[in-house]
Amino acid sequence: MIGVIFDLDGTLIDSAPDIHRVANEVLSLEGLPQISFAQARSFIGNGVPVFVSRALAALGEPPEGERHRRMVAAFSSRYEHAHALTTLYPGVREAICALGLAGHPLALCTNKPISPTRAALRHFGLAGAFAAVVGGDSLPERKPHPAPLLRAAAELGAARALFVGDSEIDAEAAERAGLPFALFAEGYRKSPPDALPHAARFREFAELPQLVAQLAAAAA
Repeated sequence: MIGVIFDLDGTLIDSAPDIHRVANEVLSLEGLPQISFAQARSFIGNGVPVFVSRALAALGEPPEGERHRRMVAAFSSRYEHAHALTTLYPGVREAICALGLAGHPLALCTNKPISPTRAALRHFGLAGAFAAVVGGDSLPERKPHPAPLLRAAAELGAARALFVGDSEIDAEAAERAGLPFALFAEGYRKSPPDALPHAARFREFAELPQLVAQLAAAAA
């Protein structure tokens, strides 16, 4: 049975509103201007340190150094329990249940640090759905490096695996890991869908169980 590995932010959860709120709280502590929601959304994907670097650069500030380290720590401490504005995308819970009932082992591979990742899964009652969870600080490398995806696939123990994500980073990680990629077209990507290599794409999670079945049959 093919395993299914999911990205988190922009794929299963829409966390951009909370990330935007936390980012502006941290910027205020530093006496810096606010960033827009569109900016915050566009900075998501490569983990907290890169997010903070991008926010600082957008404000004309040095993207590294002592201020960056201080802001990463302040962001991380607030981010772990920042769920008030975060929502599951419609149909996520039902799709995960359907895939599990069909016998597909499930995993999560995200650039979000592991502690807030697990906190988010607990918040939405999904902690027990995944046989493996790989966060942005679980390994020295982050996506688009293939190592996190390969770790998640290995921990699943499935002979074959599919990666479901929403971004350029996810598409590149899947390609480098040699895994077929299913693109969730309603997430945080910046490029047109056709610009990202993918085996399939979908806009509604209700489509995903049948799509996975089709990809599994084609691979077999």
